[in-house]
Amino acid sequence: MMAPDSVSDCVSSCGCKGIRRCLICEKFKGKTQAETSEPEIVHHFLYDAETRKAVCKDGEGDASFPFPGVFLWENFISEEEEKELIGSMDQDVWNPSQSGRRKQDYGPKVNFKKRKMRLADFNGLPASSRKLVLRMQQEPNLQGFQPVEQCNLDYHPQRGSAIDPHLDDSWLWGERLVTVNMLSDTVLTMSLERGLPERGLTGEVHVAVGLPRRCLVVLHGEARHRWKHGIHREDVQERRVCSTYRELSAEFLPAGQQAELGAQLLNIALTFRGTPV
Repeated sequence: MMAPDSVSDCVSSCGCKGIRRCLICEKFKGKTQAETSEPEIVHHFLYDAETRKAVCKDGEGDASFPFPGVFLWENFISEEEEKELIGSMDQDVWNPSQSGRRKQDYGPKVNFKKRKMRLADFNGLPASSRKLVLRMQQEPNLQGFQPVEQCNLDYHPQRGSAIDPHLDDSWLWGERLVTVNMLSDTVLTMSLERGLPERGLTGEVHVAVGLPRRCLVVLHGEARHRWKHGIHREDVQERRVCSTYRELSAEFLPAGQQAELGAQLLNIALTFRGTPV
């Protein structure tokens, strides 16, 4: 089934639940933004990919500190590859998701609260990802990376798309989160609500990681498990599409408690014959 072509079709549906919101909620459905208290103090830093440090945005105070756990690969895909990937995605249905996003999932059905999973209709990652995964595996930071889940997300400023600060699950998903950023530049905001007392920073700390169009970004270590990550609405200026790939945690790998299920997932995922579930 072909995805909608017109901008009006692309921004007309809403998948927000609970406290989540988008411009469709606010303008067309009469929903109001839940009142939230803004932190009194926020320290703003910029990530420097060359030095792998967080540099104070205003140049005052503690000028920088090491920020491990982020790997950026600029121009991971070419312009032609980007065009082909987006064209392929737009041939499939985009489903409404939270906070003005649309999504396509390739992976098992998971209940993270109950720690339950079923294969359901999962039939593998899409064929278009085969060469991308092979390319990833040539990078030392991604040695042995075998994704079992791919989530495509579509952001658009007319929907007020964003994603709230969050930590990804670590029961099923493993050490590295890998994302390919397409169609526009954006900013990935890393945040610590309780600050960095070891560096004398009380209040919330934000580190802005610039994501150029067609780049790949990997989060691991502290950036994966300690710092929340999100995309602010104001940092989506044009349509943005990303594909996030996730690997298995140790529990689902050989010698893990659920190694058999993990092997089954991998065998399905790496057929690269999948359709969105």
